[in-house]
Amino acid sequence: MLRITELALPLHHPDEALPAAICKRLKITPRDLIRFKIARRAHDARDKLAILLVYSLDVAVKNEATVLAKFRKDRNVGTTPDTRYKFTAQAPAVQSEIRPVVIGAGPCGLFAGLILAQMGFRPIILDRGKVVRERTKDTWGLWRKSVLNPESNVQFGEGGAGTFSDGKLYSRIKDARHLDRKVLTEFVKAGAPEEILTEAHPHIGTFRLVTMVESMRASVEALGGEYRFQQRVEGIDIETRGDGSRHVRGLHIHDGSYLRADHVVLAIGHSARDTFAMLHEAGVYVEAKPFSLGVRIEHPQSWIDTARFGPSAGNPILGAADYSLSHHCKNGRTVYSFCMCPGGTVVAATSEEGRVATNGMSQYSRNERNANSGLVVGIDPERDYPGDPLAGIAFQRHWESLAYVAGGSSYKAPAQRLGDLLEGKPSSALGQVVPSYRPGVTMGDLSECLPEFAITAMREALPVFGRQIPGYDHPDVLLTGVETRTSSPVRFKRGDDLQSLNTRGLYPAGEGAGYAGGILSAAVDGIKIAEAVAASLTQTAVPLPE
Repeated sequence: MLRITELALPLHHPDEALPAAICKRLKITPRDLIRFKIARRAHDARDKLAILLVYSLDVAVKNEATVLAKFRKDRNVGTTPDTRYKFTAQAPAVQSEIRPVVIGAGPCGLFAGLILAQMGFRPIILDRGKVVRERTKDTWGLWRKSVLNPESNVQFGEGGAGTFSDGKLYSRIKDARHLDRKVLTEFVKAGAPEEILTEAHPHIGTFRLVTMVESMRASVEALGGEYRFQQRVEGIDIETRGDGSRHVRGLHIHDGSYLRADHVVLAIGHSARDTFAMLHEAGVYVEAKPFSLGVRIEHPQSWIDTARFGPSAGNPILGAADYSLSHHCKNGRTVYSFCMCPGGTVVAATSEEGRVATNGMSQYSRNERNANSGLVVGIDPERDYPGDPLAGIAFQRHWESLAYVAGGSSYKAPAQRLGDLLEGKPSSALGQVVPSYRPGVTMGDLSECLPEFAITAMREALPVFGRQIPGYDHPDVLLTGVETRTSSPVRFKRGDDLQSLNTRGLYPAGEGAGYAGGILSAAVDGIKIAEAVAASLTQTAVPLPE
């Protein structure tokens, strides 16, 4: 088949316009068009009065070779790529009693375990939290009753932090092997809507993610994999050989048990701070990495829809509008939007007592009153917390603790009207924007719980964003703090074989290890790690990095 890209049609085009446009694009007659299917659909809203739908299409035509030759210099016409996943190894009939272990049941650990199971390696998947439905009850306990379970919350438990998010399934990673297609295909098998295979910016939403995670766990178990929940890894057993090389030999679990293991996938999330410290103390190579911090910004979704789509606001094809913003400030900092959640809510995302951290979440319908996004400021180790690979954790904890106090020491979050932030005065009352955060907000001054450089940068960036999206810097827009869990503050570096630089048998993976940023990229990294483990177990070559 042929792949046509960048084929644009008006938003309200009739169904018959698509095959007509294909024929016009390829300069063929309707009789030469055998069939077609949509590979991808996006929209172009740069002109709000003439919004376009932009298609990538897979097309079967008569005399395909002739058509291809005619368009050989056209980058938007070519052969349809083969996106089918091809397994890189298969477990032998007789295997070692020591099974591969995956620590963490978030998107990365889930796909590492799934691929290993599909290859026949019967992985053991450990997670410090609970199964997803029990975890959901504990998470609602914080949101509704201000009761935090440090081992079962937004960060810890089956499904990982992505379970309580917008469920966005797109990323900017380079993916020449189309591993993202494997991820999306498995999600559809688990109950996701088929449209995620064609939409340019697919999402699922929290409620659907819960049932999908359960379905995928059942698939892993049916293939011989094993899940063990409420199993926090408290120590790692490392053997140092005569040549100085270090090799994983087992894991110490918090209940006193010991698990023999020589292939361990480290798929912990970005908030596993105690595990980071344990690994550092055990001598596993780790370094500090940049991340960002700031606030959650909330607007009525209708404001964003109108600003982005004009007269087409509310069109069901377009759905709830999103945005992506960035501004480089005079103080050398960059302010940008992060994890934008259309039609969603701001949620309590702490995993530690006496601290407040926020995140954003949407359901599949994206029909809540407000839009929210992280409004965050980039920071870096050398400038902001030099000298200690774990100093970023202390940096996060410092501002989260101040936010807890500023919110009233009850897991309420500090909040401020945008106009008051720009004027440098605390807020005493809400304006037009009603906060979605639960267990509630305390109006005040966010400069009490954010670095001065972040406040200065946001004050410069907000009017700039207001010129790009009318109403974005309306005085009544609400800012809720603090957003600190944007990405991992550490990176466990790995070599070309995807093992730790100084500890053989340990495979750092996903967000917590510093190699992903979101559900899709974490899942793709999980696939790569599973392939690397399989290569080691079968003594074959690791697939070449892209």
